[in-house]
Amino acid sequence: MELPRGMKDVENSEFLEIEFIRKKFLEISEIFNFKLMEPSTLELLSTLEAKGGETLRDDVYFFKDKGEREIALRFDFTIGLTRFIASQKSFKLPAKISSFGGVWRYDEPQKGRYRFFHQFDIEIFGKVNLEHDAEIIEFVSKFFEKIQLENIVIDISHRKLVESYINKIFESNDEKIVSDILRAVDKIQKKSKQEILSEFEKKGYSSTKLEKIIEFSKINGTPEEIEQKFDTNLLESWNDLKIIFRSLQNRNVNNIRINFGIVRGLDYYSGIVFEAFDTSFDIGALVGGGRYDNLPSIFGSNDLGATGVAGGIERIILSLNNQNSLHIIQNPRISIVYVNDDMQQIAINLASTLRDKGIFVDIDLSGKSLKKQMELSINSKFVVIIGPKEFSDGVVILRDMLERTEKQIKIENLLLESKSIFNL
Repeated sequence: MELPRGMKDVENSEFLEIEFIRKKFLEISEIFNFKLMEPSTLELLSTLEAKGGETLRDDVYFFKDKGEREIALRFDFTIGLTRFIASQKSFKLPAKISSFGGVWRYDEPQKGRYRFFHQFDIEIFGKVNLEHDAEIIEFVSKFFEKIQLENIVIDISHRKLVESYINKIFESNDEKIVSDILRAVDKIQKKSKQEILSEFEKKGYSSTKLEKIIEFSKINGTPEEIEQKFDTNLLESWNDLKIIFRSLQNRNVNNIRINFGIVRGLDYYSGIVFEAFDTSFDIGALVGGGRYDNLPSIFGSNDLGATGVAGGIERIILSLNNQNSLHIIQNPRISIVYVNDDMQQIAINLASTLRDKGIFVDIDLSGKSLKKQMELSINSKFVVIIGPKEFSDGVVILRDMLERTEKQIKIENLLLESKSIFNL
């Protein structure tokens, strides 16, 4: 039987990798005092469409439930968290929230991205300012340090800055033009210049003006470097970018640069935007986020600001593996084997007693031969061998699988001093 397109089973090795990232994320979340919660996996489709419009139906999984209500699977955490915070009128602000889990998107499957995948997410709600934006970006930088992922650059920009330049080039404040051209800029990392020109020329946009936008989107560097090659006086919110750049330097975050090509695809972004990349691996953005002050107003909270970031766990794992930096340390296991069927129940009792002490124990339950049991125990740290003669003398054989040595040990000593005997 086949799975639906874009879906996959998560095998043990990948699950351990995801769990490794989750634990590191939760450690950093606690350091920064972000409180963990999970928004509902199911939302009313109308909740998602409140900002995305009906075109969002093309990108999400939705269906009618038994009550004929249109329901959708969450495609990110931001909308659900915003809905939740906006509904909590007595919630203490600023609210710092973190989430980790699965999301569903009806995208074209690609490397590092299936239609069900995992994300981490952090958000700050309240009267947020540039320092809150800087803290979100600092979190991202410290998270990558925590998981020891190298070659990370965090590109920052400002939606209003890019919008002001689009308005200037197209000599218009038309929201549709701005929205279309922002989407063109967002595609520059994924498509060739000619593909973008062809796509948007068909929509009626001037190739000359589009080329100016594309060239503009290639500008990046420090504030000083950019000011030397471009008249930033023409740009709205340039000073905000300089302030956040300096704030991040003050926070010891130095893997940052201003990049006018970063706009983020979703319409709800309204200010600072950023993405993080592994410069040694062409896989696209590992995380993305920014300010979205407009979204809470959709849920009736006009005075509530918000800023946040989401990261794609599977892509981060691919980058770690590409750098050979993902080393999962599993708890050492002990195997208990028995010489014959008469010893099986005794071995099971010993295994259960050791498990009660928090020791990771494997034991065969199907009555395999001693030889087969030993073959299955090849990756164990120690093997405890229970034989009838030894058991009658109150001892077992303890084999060290790394040192390839063995000795007899009293069962009572094994139980009393198990962790020191197994070097745990």
